Amino acid sequence: MKQTKEIEKEVEFQEIIHSLIQHPTVQEMRNYRQHFQTSCYEHCYQAAYYCYKIAKKFHWDYRSVTRAAMLHDLFLYDWREKTDRHGLHAYTHGKTACQNASAIFSLSEKEKDIITKHMWPVTLAFPKSKEGFLLTFVDKYCAIEESFAELHLPASFQKLGHYVSVFFTVILFKKIL
Repeated sequence: MKQTKEIEKEVEFQEIIHSLIQHPTVQEMRNYRQHFQTSCYEHCYQAAYYCYKIAKKFHWDYRSVTRAAMLHDLFLYDWREKTDRHGLHAYTHGKTACQNASAIFSLSEKEKDIITKHMWPVTLAFPKSKEGFLLTFVDKYCAIEESFAELHLPASFQKLGHYVSVFFTVILFKKIL
């Protein structure tokens, strides 16, 4: 995982997620791959850190978005395997993650909304807050970053992917704000 030592030094960030990441159910996310070789835990940890940094810079509700980001993929199954679950993973896992997180943590309505709707625009459910949009975009950025890292593309292609995702995120944020 990128920047692990830098992230570990962020005392306030660690305090916000401490009770979440200590829970055995959240630790179980390490057993499930999200994008290529990145586990759900690593993906959520990285997304939570980016959300924390951005929301804090803009004086948004960084605690809620950080907590929600750490739990947004708490679905606890291998989405690549066929099972008896109903619906396609991309459309249903936000709700599943929210149900799982709500069963073990006390979440605010804002945190629940952020988790449930983080797959917008794939799902049509529109986030109610700017923090919800933030996780939506950070999640996509992290997915692109994790995917490009595994494709072993030349550095110029990896930079291109980074710039494209940042470009679209900025454009969408300008429309929202």
